[in-house]
Amino acid sequence: MKKKLNVIVVLLSTAIFAFTACSKNDNGTSTVNIRMTDAPASFDKVNIDIREVRVNLTGDSASGWTTLNTKAGIYDLLTLQNGKDTLLATGQVTTGKLKQVRFVLGPNNDVIVGGVSFPLTIPSGSESGLKINVDKNLNATLETLIIDFDAAASIRLEVDGSYKLRPVLQVK
Repeated sequence: MKKKLNVIVVLLSTAIFAFTACSKNDNGTSTVNIRMTDAPASFDKVNIDIREVRVNLTGDSASGWTTLNTKAGIYDLLTLQNGKDTLLATGQVTTGKLKQVRFVLGPNNDVIVGGVSFPLTIPSGSESGLKINVDKNLNATLETLIIDFDAAASIRLEVDGSYKLRPVLQVK
């Protein structure tokens, strides 16, 4: 009887160990993929110059940023509609809570309306980039975030005829 009890304890301990080992990420890191998509908009093109994608797990907006391997380039948001998206950045971060994602933009941002190109002015976007609060737990080995960069809601025609980018970003 004592031998049967010992066998049951060993089997139960093994099962508990195996269950907890499978539910945790062994190396304490997650690979994060940041993808971008867009909702429909009534422009010819919306070109956004993305230079870097950074993530923050600390919540401190002044520090704690990790730069991901970014596919820098000019992205026409309107090519990312109707279920299409593109991989912007990937990288390994410590498993935990992803607090924020930041897009650092370059100077080549424009909107094309009726075949005419207008520069997009980004209030403080060139200094701080475009930031979105996420609050997502990173538990898996691979985590993918799809950011909807809503061009229709983000671009405003100003009284002086210029266009400003006031980004509306959401995690899908």
